[in-house]
Amino acid sequence: MMSLSPSTFETIVPSRYITFILPDPHHLQIAVLDSPAAGSSTAGMWIPRGRESDWIFSTFSGHLQLLLSSPTTRPLSRLILVGNSPSHPQPTSYNSTIHPSYSTALQQNLAPLLSALTPKPAFLGDGEIPEVPLLIYEDEVVKSSVLEVCQGPCVGEMLIENVELENDGVKEFRRRLRFKRMPNFVQTQIRIRPKDESCLENLDTLEFELDKGVLVQPYLSPMVAGMLVISQFLEGQLRDGFRPKALCLGVGGGALLGFLRVHLGFEVAGVEEDELAKNESEKSRFHVVMVDLDSNDPTMGVCAPPQEFLRKSVLLGARAVLRKEGVLIINAIPSSKLYYERLISKFQEVFEELYEIDVGNGENFVLIATKSKTESALDSNEGCLSE
Repeated sequence: MMSLSPSTFETIVPSRYITFILPDPHHLQIAVLDSPAAGSSTAGMWIPRGRESDWIFSTFSGHLQLLLSSPTTRPLSRLILVGNSPSHPQPTSYNSTIHPSYSTALQQNLAPLLSALTPKPAFLGDGEIPEVPLLIYEDEVVKSSVLEVCQGPCVGEMLIENVELENDGVKEFRRRLRFKRMPNFVQTQIRIRPKDESCLENLDTLEFELDKGVLVQPYLSPMVAGMLVISQFLEGQLRDGFRPKALCLGVGGGALLGFLRVHLGFEVAGVEEDELAKNESEKSRFHVVMVDLDSNDPTMGVCAPPQEFLRKSVLLGARAVLRKEGVLIINAIPSSKLYYERLISKFQEVFEELYEIDVGNGENFVLIATKSKTESALDSNEGCLSE
């Protein structure tokens, strides 16, 4: 194991990521990440007990997302994660009800350690020892049960898990897909129902059935609503006995595919990578193309679509797959205002009309691009895509 010099942490080195174990007295694991961008403060975070193996806390990409999304008033230059040593190299099932919560005593005990890992410039000035805040990680996950950790040819390692959520005292169960390259971001999720609700204590032993009648990702319903711009044409197809065809790029766990197929009567094809659309375009034309692809670059933060998708050749390829009356609907999570303006400009170069839906969660926008000019239900205030 590489030895660490006492002076190692005196300076900020952009994107430097160091992990080590403090053997005595509590066998703590420490992870120190310096921001890739300029920052002016340092913070610590205690890893929730039982989640030490979760990729959110045990990988560079997860740590980076925690740093970039920190709620501190000033941008962080360094985030220090402290927790118990992981019991397993891969994510494991988790139950928050059997682990003690954070205490003020914990913050007091960790204060000397956090101070020792604070960059030297923070001590300059009045000579006082800077106070390093200890951030608390909170989400709505009460329990999680890992179903499978597997390897994908394009996205790398991925995790499928059942989770129990609690919001305002109301329990809900979901099946989720997360990628190791962006573990803080739920790629897709679907609501699940216990087959036997008499005993809900052990999530690992519960059997579930899928609830395909609800789209739980906040942007999926607006994506479906985006079809309003060609609803009159789609309704005509359904009345004449033809099933509209949809291509979904970035299918995740299949929640959107299942909803379009079961509830709206679409014939649906799904692929994970935008390049595969080229093969599909040789076979058929689609009424709707839905795109839910995120960037695989953790330094971009949570960002969609990836920059590669904005190449003109890719957008022209997506346009070519559409029928004359077709529409492309895309989930956008802009990393910055400039990125979003560039995205809008690229789409306007290729498509006839462009609509926007603000999902309202401060993160997602849905863009609807048409291949040709069309009178939509939004213009005429008539009609709606029937189930």
